[in-house]
Amino acid sequence: MTLAVFTISLLNGLSYGLLLFMLSAGLTLIFSMMGVLNFAHASFYMLGAYLACSLAQVIGFWGALLVAPLLVFALGAAFERFCLRRVHAFGHVAELLVTFGLSYLLFEAVQLIWGRQALAYALPPALQGPLFSLYGAQFPRSRAFIMLVSVAMLAGLWGLLKYSRIGLVIQAALTHPDMAQALGHNVPRVFTLVFGGGAALAALAGVVGGNTFITEPGMAAALGPVIFVVVVVGGLGSLGGAFLASLLMGLMQTFAVTLGWVFAPVLPFLLLVLVLVFRPRGLLGARDG
Repeated sequence: MTLAVFTISLLNGLSYGLLLFMLSAGLTLIFSMMGVLNFAHASFYMLGAYLACSLAQVIGFWGALLVAPLLVFALGAAFERFCLRRVHAFGHVAELLVTFGLSYLLFEAVQLIWGRQALAYALPPALQGPLFSLYGAQFPRSRAFIMLVSVAMLAGLWGLLKYSRIGLVIQAALTHPDMAQALGHNVPRVFTLVFGGGAALAALAGVVGGNTFITEPGMAAALGPVIFVVVVVGGLGSLGGAFLASLLMGLMQTFAVTLGWVFAPVLPFLLLVLVLVFRPRGLLGARDG
């Protein structure tokens, strides 16, 4: 492997890992606050890509970048308010089943509305072509944009949770929900906002990733298992762990593909098994089991 190929593979791995973090961050927030492993999370990623593809034809890509996540936020918040909240009293199995059902509903809805074939979700002119070339190896502008959006999202999320009033309320509802309720905060509404926000983050990943990779009905099924691996390997409920695991997963898979390893697709699940055997709490998880 030459230095140029190594450098481009490193950057590609980082961009893919940061895309995984955009997805896993929302899932991690939802689990850490509500204890719900949302099986429909990758479907919000798919929906974000499809909505952006359609909206871009009307309001342009940059308008779709803002509107598509907001639409998915509204859908996620409505689902939590009118469906997930009603089954919460019946335990985690019911919650898993209702999100599993939602994933199939979204999958069928996408096929009914947009069809079964991949969409021609094109990159905007500003993101087409290479950002730079290194001895003939090129790094695309679109992947650099994914990295930029992911880092901006990470900084915004960190600032929101650490310094804003709503972030303090979210953390209070996470650790002491009864006390937060007693102080006058509407904890169920906070749950709704967090679930909708997690869905919006997944949709944002779909907007910036759908035209760089592929927008087709199987995209959620292809990426969904990897996202759950990231969340478990990083440590359930740990944003820092999800960030570290996302980068590790992105680099590991990218270099495995670059080297032509035939078992590259199974590497995430091999890592999952090893982590569960030797460190069940994950890389930065708070507790075992």
